[in-house]
Amino acid sequence: MKLAANKLGIYVQVPFCQTKCTYCNFHTGVVSAGRFAPYVDAVCQEIRRHREFYRAAGVNLPEGFEKAIVDTVYFGGGTPSLLEPELLERMIGAIRETFEGGGASPSPTGELLEVTLEADPETVTVEKAAAWVSAGINRVSFGVQSFSDRELVAAGRMHRRVDIYRAAETLRDAEIRNISFDLIAGLPFQTKESWGESLEELGKLAPEHVSVYLLEVDEGSRLGLEILQSGARYSAGAVPSDDAMAEFYEAACSFLGEREYHHYEISNWARPGFESRHNLKYWRREEYLGFGAGAHSFSGTQRWANAHDAATYVGAIEAGRLPIEQLEPVTSESALEEELFLGLRQLDGIDVGRIEREYGVGLGERFKGLQASGLVERNGEIVRLAPAKLSVSNEVFVELMR
Repeated sequence: MKLAANKLGIYVQVPFCQTKCTYCNFHTGVVSAGRFAPYVDAVCQEIRRHREFYRAAGVNLPEGFEKAIVDTVYFGGGTPSLLEPELLERMIGAIRETFEGGGASPSPTGELLEVTLEADPETVTVEKAAAWVSAGINRVSFGVQSFSDRELVAAGRMHRRVDIYRAAETLRDAEIRNISFDLIAGLPFQTKESWGESLEELGKLAPEHVSVYLLEVDEGSRLGLEILQSGARYSAGAVPSDDAMAEFYEAACSFLGEREYHHYEISNWARPGFESRHNLKYWRREEYLGFGAGAHSFSGTQRWANAHDAATYVGAIEAGRLPIEQLEPVTSESALEEELFLGLRQLDGIDVGRIEREYGVGLGERFKGLQASGLVERNGEIVRLAPAKLSVSNEVFVELMR
């Protein structure tokens, strides 16, 4: 199997935060800043020695990876903006040295590299913003979550409404022209009115990209576990109902659509040309390599993930090995399932004819029940989620995979 289009995404995981938000179910931690530099050193070593590490761990890169052109880099977490700019520059430097097209200037194909940094508003300073631009970062994804201070306090966020405005102005002054805002529908104390106010405030700041997520309730977060156990801590009793969350999501769809944002994935909207090129790789099953603790990778033929614990990860890298916790082949059956549920996450839908030809299967019966229930729409070879069912997409996916 050859690399698709000879393009490659790079993801770098920075698993550190200032505090643990009540709703967070990610493998992140609050640690001393003294652990940042050793972690970054380990990531740089993994980047530079990845082929050696992969061979030892049983990862077999398909033909094309040696000459792949990196066209997206994404620093996620955690809160990567916590790091001093010099540490981010060090990792970007390792990418540039190791991969073709890893600089901020146009790649050999003439396409400008997309370099995204996840940031919390309170971590943004004039000095950092200037250093980010100098290092080649040209896209910032903001963990805004809400413009309501009451909701932010309840969720354990460090920033407040005023910080969002200040940080956005700082980034614009630094000439960052691609900014994304995240909002969460379902935070404690959120109401129809406060959600509408958050949307209006977002509209005033006019980011190029918007992500809207429904609050996840599972045992992986303190708030989620408290809700499941019918407890009262973390303002669990003030979480809106599922129906209210669905209404908030639908209100966002209407609000953003009226302002000509392109709804291109269930949770994502963008001004024309500002779709997240890196995240599109995930939904389109294009190849990417992940570096750092807990980072996932996809080569087209295998998926693997590093150990989540940062100390375990650093210790293993320093000992000369890559601590891979998961390594599994991508079978034709799993690839087909990914084509279906990842494809349906995109508002353009899936090309059933292409999938049937490539996988040698017939899918007509698989969609009949969903069509009859009004969960999906079919137009020729294209199948899409029904617009009115986007807020219950997980139910559609469960039915599809039966």
